[in-house]
Amino acid sequence: MKRVRNLLKAIAALTTMLACAPAVAGWEPTRPVEIVVAAGAGGASDQMARMMQAAIRKNNLMKQPTVVSLEGGASGAEALMYMKSSEGDPNKVLIANSLIYMLPLSAKIPFNWRDLTPVAVVALDQFVLWDNVNGPKTVKGFLAAAKAASPPFKMGGTGSKREDNVLTVFIEQKTGVKFAYLPYRSGGEAATQLVGNHTESNVNNPAENLEVWRAGQVRALCVFDKERISYTAGVTDTQSWNDIPTCKEEGLDVQYLMLRAVFLPGKITAEQQAFYVDLFQKVTQTPEYKDYMQEQALKPVFLTGNDMLKFLEEDDALNKSLMTQAGFVAK
Repeated sequence: MKRVRNLLKAIAALTTMLACAPAVAGWEPTRPVEIVVAAGAGGASDQMARMMQAAIRKNNLMKQPTVVSLEGGASGAEALMYMKSSEGDPNKVLIANSLIYMLPLSAKIPFNWRDLTPVAVVALDQFVLWDNVNGPKTVKGFLAAAKAASPPFKMGGTGSKREDNVLTVFIEQKTGVKFAYLPYRSGGEAATQLVGNHTESNVNNPAENLEVWRAGQVRALCVFDKERISYTAGVTDTQSWNDIPTCKEEGLDVQYLMLRAVFLPGKITAEQQAFYVDLFQKVTQTPEYKDYMQEQALKPVFLTGNDMLKFLEEDDALNKSLMTQAGFVAK
C-alpha cells in the first residue's frame, strides 16, 4: 500500500508539473524576414509594406526584424518570379495586388499565384468614378454625355492593361459607352489631368484623388462596391467618403475591388503558414494598420484559408474574363 501511495503521489506531482509547464513554441523565423514589393519606391504596395514593417516592430509582434525589398523590375514580374524561385523559404513574404492575375496574362510570364502559399487578404482597394467639378453632376448625366460624345470622353488611369484600364472596359460592357482610355504613370498624374480638363473622368482610388476632391476641383460620382466606403469623418466641406453613393445605387451595376494580400513562396509547411496568418491578423489589430486604412480610405478585411481561396478564384476569373474580352491577353 505504501508503494501504491508513493506511486500515486509521484503521478500527481508529474501531472501538476506538466500542467504548469509552458506549451512548446511553434515555428517562428530565425533570421530577418524579407517583405517583397512588386513595385518601386513610394507606391501603394511600398507604403503598405512600410506600414506593416512599422506595426510589427512597434508592437513587438515578431522577434526577427523585417526588411522591405523593392522588386519592381519588368512591371513587377521580377518580384513574382523571385517568389516563385524561393520555394520552401519561409523568410520571404509578398505584398500582392491584382498584378498576380493580370501580369501573367498580359506579359505571358510563367507565373501562377497558385504556386505560392496564400496567407491572408488584408485589405481591398475601392475605386471611384470621378469627373471634373464642371462636368455632369450625376452618374446618369455623365453616362448620357459620354454616350453622346464625339470624339469619345477621355478616361484617365494608372498604367495600361491594369486595374483602371480593366475597370474602364467593365463600364463600357455594362453601359455601351466607349471611352478613350489614357494611361498615366500614377494616380496623381491622372488626377492632375482631370483637374486640367485634359480628361473627362478617371476611376482613381480614393486616396489618389483626395487632395483635388478636398480642394473642390473634382466630383465623386459613385464607388464601385456593393456598399459605401465606411469612413464617416468629413473630408470636404460638405462630404465624407461615406456620402459617396455606390454605383449600383446610381444605376450603374458595376462592382470592382483590388486585392491587397500576403503570400509566402510555395512548399511552405502548415506550421510556417500558421505563424504568418497569426502575425498578419495581429498586424490588422494595430493602431498603425487602422490609421493607414483610414488615411488611404481602404476597405479593411481579413480573409484566410478557404475564404481567401474562394475570393482569389472568383477575382482571378473576373479579371481574366475582362482582360480576354478587352484583348489584353498576350497571344
